[in-house]
Amino acid sequence: MNNFRIIARNSLRRRDYSLRSPPSRSFCNLSQESNRPSYGIAFDIDGVILLGSSPVGGSPGALRRLYDDSGGGLPESERASEMTHLLGVPVSPFQMVQAHSPFRKLANRFGNELVVAAGKGEPAAVLSNYGFKNVVSLDEYASYFDNIDPLAPYKKWMTGQEVHKETSRSRENVVSERVQAAFIVSDPVDWSRDIQVLCDILRTGGLPGKEIGPQPLLYFANDDLDYQTKFPTERLGMGAFRIALESIFNRIHDNPLEYTSFGKPNPFVFKDAEDVLKEIATSHSNQGSHHFKTLYMVGDNPKIDIRGARQAGSPWFSILTRTGVFKGKDNHPEFPADLVVDTVEEAVDFILTRESAKRSLI
Repeated sequence: MNNFRIIARNSLRRRDYSLRSPPSRSFCNLSQESNRPSYGIAFDIDGVILLGSSPVGGSPGALRRLYDDSGGGLPESERASEMTHLLGVPVSPFQMVQAHSPFRKLANRFGNELVVAAGKGEPAAVLSNYGFKNVVSLDEYASYFDNIDPLAPYKKWMTGQEVHKETSRSRENVVSERVQAAFIVSDPVDWSRDIQVLCDILRTGGLPGKEIGPQPLLYFANDDLDYQTKFPTERLGMGAFRIALESIFNRIHDNPLEYTSFGKPNPFVFKDAEDVLKEIATSHSNQGSHHFKTLYMVGDNPKIDIRGARQAGSPWFSILTRTGVFKGKDNHPEFPADLVVDTVEEAVDFILTRESAKRSLI
């Protein structure tokens, strides 16, 4: 999916420094001889590092090689803790950049205005950590409206479950306040209810049950149609949910749905990743602005990861693995990568060998 990890490295001896990038994690390893990292690596997580909750393609060993041996809808801190446990590699929250990370830049835009956060995990907590002051999860929001979900009595998995409420807000305050924006932070779980409630919000100017009004803003953390899990074939992702919501909304409303999608292959994601790496590398070197000679993107989805790296252009170098969405024998015909390998372990081998050879020529 749209989470990926970034590593900034120098080709000489390494010390670890944490970096950040968009749904990704990152590392910066600098030598005593030169504290200017010469290259960075961005790893997609699902299908490259993990399948479901299990490491794949020798990822723990591959990532450990990027440390000095002598020495994923959740907030970055929880996702980092999860990755540390699964991979056996220390991961800092500052190394995690997720698909929803760009939402951080929108917090000031909405101030104290009410926004709704949808998706699995803790979507409201994610936005709260980003600085949103008045955010409620779609689960909580829907619970304040009687009969808003006509299928609720038939959803046995929901029966008896209490909705977690982030604050002590009252029902009266929520239902009377206009929703200014909806954020799809992670993959929604209950598609039927979420599409129903989002259509109510978006058609009525943010006041479900009221008259038709101007559409509130709508943001998606990514637009991945599918992604790889432990199941043999790909599973539908947030992009599929967006298509379903858009199709239904456009059938019941006069004006077409307006929305903004972040995440790969949007070049913004790669530019943001590069900017964060530069910022952290510069903070450690104290030598002013920094320029990476090469940034590697290791992904499993040609239409998302490889296409995005190609659109981003220099200094990105794309590497396609066969452990996730892509399983072809040859390169992808429409979005060919600079290199195709079987696993992330092979990708790391190639990168270290290539960068070591480049360094030896200096």
